Amino acid sequence: MARKADEPLVLGIETSCDETGVGIVRGHTLLADAVASSVDEHARFGGVVPEVASRAHLEAMVPTIQRALKEAGVTARDLDGIAVTAGPGLAGALLVGVSAAKAFAYALGKPLYGVNHLASHICVDQLEHGALPEPTMALLVSGGHSSLLLAPDITADVRPLGSTIDDAAGEAFDKVARVLNLGFPGGPVIDRYAREGDPDAIRFPRGLTGPRDPVYDFSFSGLKTAVARWIEAKRAAGEDVPVADVAASFQEAVVDVLTRKAVRACKDHGVDHLMIGGGVAANTRLRAMAERRCEDAGITLRVPRPKLCTDNGAMVAALGAEMVARGRGASAWDLSADSSLPVTDPHVPGHGHAHTHDHDHVHELSRKNLYDDAN
Repeated sequence: MARKADEPLVLGIETSCDETGVGIVRGHTLLADAVASSVDEHARFGGVVPEVASRAHLEAMVPTIQRALKEAGVTARDLDGIAVTAGPGLAGALLVGVSAAKAFAYALGKPLYGVNHLASHICVDQLEHGALPEPTMALLVSGGHSSLLLAPDITADVRPLGSTIDDAAGEAFDKVARVLNLGFPGGPVIDRYAREGDPDAIRFPRGLTGPRDPVYDFSFSGLKTAVARWIEAKRAAGEDVPVADVAASFQEAVVDVLTRKAVRACKDHGVDHLMIGGGVAANTRLRAMAERRCEDAGITLRVPRPKLCTDNGAMVAALGAEMVARGRGASAWDLSADSSLPVTDPHVPGHGHAHTHDHDHVHELSRKNLYDDAN
């Protein structure tokens, strides 16, 4: 059966941090989402070690691609394109994914799409709730990013409204968890303890919410420091630290600021949809407060299921499929990783015709070996 032109079959590779993600989508339908995480290897360091992450990606790449193809029930030859995160992220980790995607696409004669990690976090919601409205307001919250973005066209026009000026929300969760001796990563464990605590027990500061502060920017460094000093004062006085109350009060301060600014951005720009993505979007309190505030403001809230909020290949494949469906140009074969790729570049277009290379230039044995490995 012929496939619809607007339902391209795309494989996506994500290696921006510590998770090797390979996803396969057909249009807006998720067929496979294979992830190999190296988080346990970083836990003893209390954070992600770039060199450890890069080596883990190298080891996991081929098996994860094989697993995704098997899960999707397709072969590499069936694909309409290969998408990969070109940035932002850890430089070494990105290079592993970009190099693998280039080799895979070149050997198979498929177009290559280097896409933006942040734009991918927005686009993944299409796998959950269908086509994105245009424009879409997106709040992205993760270990490395806290951003408010307006996206009239997810493939070509993404506009930053605000971002963190110091610690991102996810970083603050990790650092507070470390002070509380709760381990790494901090987001899930803080969320879990907070459910047993009182969010009003301690009034921690809300950064950048004063009348003269930037309207859409975020700051969580001061909050993190305030929590650490409060805990230190308790310990210095020989008192027990109420972990659940600290976790709940800290979490409340974070989600209060995030949701307040996101809803304001929607109102200010006349946008009636808010999409929340990134790893911190899995936080139960953030979801609950956003739902209540959006409902009160008449805004439709879109949040993917938790597994699609964290870094994954499905989000990269989703944006790649949208690029193919809208006829965006493929990336050139000299595509490189860009650790600081701006969100205003949803993808990295080629200066030539990367998808029409001469197959005679491909060494047949290498091509056959790569194809066989992927199947």
